[in-house]
Amino acid sequence: MRGEVMWPRLVASKVLRKTIGSNNFVADFPGNTYSFLDLPTLDLEPLPTPKILFTDHHDTQKFKVFVSTWNVGGVAPTEDLNINDFLDTSNTTCDIYVLGFQEVVPLRASNVLGSDKKKISMKWNSLIRKTLNKKSLEKCYNDNNLSEKQQRVTKGTKSSIESSMIRPEFRCLISKQMVGIMISVWVRSDLHPFFRNPSVSCVGCGIMGCLGNKGSVSVRFQFHETSFCFVCVHLASGGREGDERLRNSNAAEIFSRTSFPTAMGPSLDLPKAILDHDRVILLGDLNYRISLPESETRLLVNRKDWNTLLENDQLRMELMDGQAFEAWHEGTISFAPTYKYQLHCDEYYGCGPFGTKAKKKRAPAWCDRIIWTGEGLKQLLYTRSETRLSDHRPVKAMFCVEVKVSRKRNKSFCLSERFGCRPNSNLDFHSDDEYSGRLSLDVKNKMTP
Repeated sequence: MRGEVMWPRLVASKVLRKTIGSNNFVADFPGNTYSFLDLPTLDLEPLPTPKILFTDHHDTQKFKVFVSTWNVGGVAPTEDLNINDFLDTSNTTCDIYVLGFQEVVPLRASNVLGSDKKKISMKWNSLIRKTLNKKSLEKCYNDNNLSEKQQRVTKGTKSSIESSMIRPEFRCLISKQMVGIMISVWVRSDLHPFFRNPSVSCVGCGIMGCLGNKGSVSVRFQFHETSFCFVCVHLASGGREGDERLRNSNAAEIFSRTSFPTAMGPSLDLPKAILDHDRVILLGDLNYRISLPESETRLLVNRKDWNTLLENDQLRMELMDGQAFEAWHEGTISFAPTYKYQLHCDEYYGCGPFGTKAKKKRAPAWCDRIIWTGEGLKQLLYTRSETRLSDHRPVKAMFCVEVKVSRKRNKSFCLSERFGCRPNSNLDFHSDDEYSGRLSLDVKNKMTP
C-alpha cells in the first residue's frame, strides 16, 4: 500500500519541479557546503578573489577548452578505470575541461522517478580529479625525493610540494547530475578567481515530455568578461523513419525551456537563455542516425566510406537545413561511427558471431556529437576515444576560445551569491602566452577586518 502511495508522489514531484536556473550544484570552491570528494592530499585552501588593476580598454586572450561526451550505458566506473584517453591528458593540457556523460545510471523507473544517485557522480568526479591532476601529483612525488643539496636551497620557504598539494592544477567549477545526464566542468586553479556567476538549468524531455531520462543539463558561467554556456543532452532514441523529428522536438524544448538567473548582483545583467551567451557548445548523445537501409549502412562502414554515410547523416542534414540547429557548426568527422558496439569489443552490435542472435540489429551511427554556435570559437581537434566500457565510444574536441578581458580598475568581485564575498586583494594581470592564455600573476592580499 505504501508503494502505491509513494510512486504517484514521486511522479508528481518530478512533473511539477520547475526547470529554472539555480546554484544547486557541487564544486571545489570554498564555502561550498557539499563536497563530493574527501581527498586529504588535495585539501584546498581558499583562493582570494582579486581586485583587478588594468588600463581603460578591453583585450582579447585565447584559451584552450577541452570538451568530451560519453554515453556510459549505465555502467558504474571502477576505481582503476583508465580514462587517460577520454581526457586526452597524455597529448595536451587545456585550461578548461567540460565533460558530459549520459546514462551514468541505468534508465529504469526507480532511477528516473527517484532521487539522483549522487554516489555515481562522486565516482566519476574522483576519477576525473585523479586523472587531470596526475602530472601534478607525480611532480609532488618527484619533488619529495630532492637531494639534500636541493632541500637546503629551498629551506625556509614554502616547498613546491606543499604548494602543489594545497592547490592542484585543476579544480571543479561545476558538477551537476539529472538522472543519467551529468556534466562536470574543471578549470586551472590559478584561473579560478576569474570565473563568476556559475549556474545550472535542467530540462526533462523524457517520459510524459518532462521526466529526466531524456533532456539536458546546462551550465553557464562568466570567464573574465565573456559568458559561456555548455549544454549536455540526451535526445530521443530510435532508428525508425521519422524518429529524427522527436530529436528535433527535444532540441527545441531544450532551447526554449532552459533558463538561467539574470541577476546575480547589483547592476549585473546576465544572459537568460542558451543562445544569449557569447560562447555556446552543445555536447552529448544526440541519437541522430543514418537515413540508409541497415545493410547499406553496414557495407559503407566496412568500406570506411565516411563521406557517403555523412551525406545521409540526420544531424548533418539538420545543420544544413537550419531548422532545429540554425547557425550551429560541427567539425569534420573523420572517425568511425560511435554506436552501437558489443560490450568490451570492437565489433558493432549485430555483426560478428552474435549478429544472428540480436533482436534489434541497430545500424552503426554517429550518435555522440559536439557542435557549437557563435563567434570566437575555433575547433582544433575532433575525434573519438577507444574506451570499451559501454556500447558507445566517447567523442572529444578541443577549441581555441577568445575571451574578452577588461582592462580597467574594478572593485573586488564575488564569484557567485552562493559563495559569498572574498577578501580584498590587488592583482596585476598580464599575459605571457598569447595563444594559451597563460597568466602571470602578482597578488598582494589585503584582508578586511
